[in-house]
Amino acid sequence: MKKILTLNNISPAGLELLPRECYEVASEIQHPDAILLRSFKMHDMPIPSTLKAVGRAGAGVNNIPVQAMSERGIPVFNAPGANANAVKELVIAGLLIASRNICQAWQYARSLEGDDDLINKMVEQGKKQFAGIELPGRKLGVIGLGAIGRSVANTAVDLGMEVFGYDPGITVQGALKLSTNVNYCASVDELLSRVDFVTLHVPLVEATRNKINRDRIQSMPDQATILNFSRQGIVDDEAVLDALDSGKLRAYICDFPTNRIKNHPKVVALPHLGASTLEAEENCAKMVVRQVRDFLEKGNIRNSVNFPEAVMEPVSGTRLAIANSNIPNMLGQISTVIANAGLNIIDMLNRSRDDLAYTLLDIEGDLTQEVVDQVASIEGVLMARIPG
Repeated sequence: MKKILTLNNISPAGLELLPRECYEVASEIQHPDAILLRSFKMHDMPIPSTLKAVGRAGAGVNNIPVQAMSERGIPVFNAPGANANAVKELVIAGLLIASRNICQAWQYARSLEGDDDLINKMVEQGKKQFAGIELPGRKLGVIGLGAIGRSVANTAVDLGMEVFGYDPGITVQGALKLSTNVNYCASVDELLSRVDFVTLHVPLVEATRNKINRDRIQSMPDQATILNFSRQGIVDDEAVLDALDSGKLRAYICDFPTNRIKNHPKVVALPHLGASTLEAEENCAKMVVRQVRDFLEKGNIRNSVNFPEAVMEPVSGTRLAIANSNIPNMLGQISTVIANAGLNIIDMLNRSRDDLAYTLLDIEGDLTQEVVDQVASIEGVLMARIPG
């Protein structure tokens, strides 16, 4: 019986994919094989010695100590793209909110007092201050062309916008899913100099912290709008506020309110609603549960943020899964242990990613726990186990 610890409420649509005859799932459980979570901050919690996998029912993993997991040979899984439509819809809503001054106009209408005739007169007098712009023909920049960024870019093209994209890490597969009408830029600075709106879809890491800063804002056309539905910290809020006050920027729409920005008249700050839909929560839960289950039962790795993609369909024999440091002669040492035990490797997959490597071996013969422990004792091996 495998044990799954849930640190947040995970959609039942995902949890029901864990057969009750094989999995025990609870929010309080000892010696878990895997952890499922959404926004729970794991950084200060002790890591159980039995832990084999962490599954984040969402995209960002800033709340997970990924480096500590890597050092233990524990894959961290996420669900990229599962919430793409939900975030895309909110970004498009943000474009409309900004271009038509919808929130400010709504607040004005709510503040009106008097009988209906008086309110009608005040509406006609006041509506001029909320006159907006239309999206067709406007230029949108999309920084980050993963599942969400691509979806935003393609929808904006359909709305008649001229779209510019930037992502140095875009894959061939990702590029094929991007509209041919999206103009690709060679740098963030090139993109920002050309657009009326910019939306960000990148993770928060050191390289992206304050990616939109004071200098870059100044390089944008006057009266541009910034949308941030990625992570707080990617945009320099102080620089944005100064630009809004000076009239350089038209509006700032984000999903991360703070005391400093939430009451500014040109800011619309939403309470982190990006992936907050029933459908997104279900999609994320289903995706990450399938990945964690595939890893626990077959050793396969899909959509891990720290380990390489490694998928091999089982053949006859017993499977051995090994995580190790990506250093020379690891496969030779592992193979020697297997050979000395009189066992035969009938299929093998080895993949590496930065400092980590991962190997799947299908072995003919009696693979005992003693042999697994010998493999685990090799210097540089982080984890060795028999999935199942």
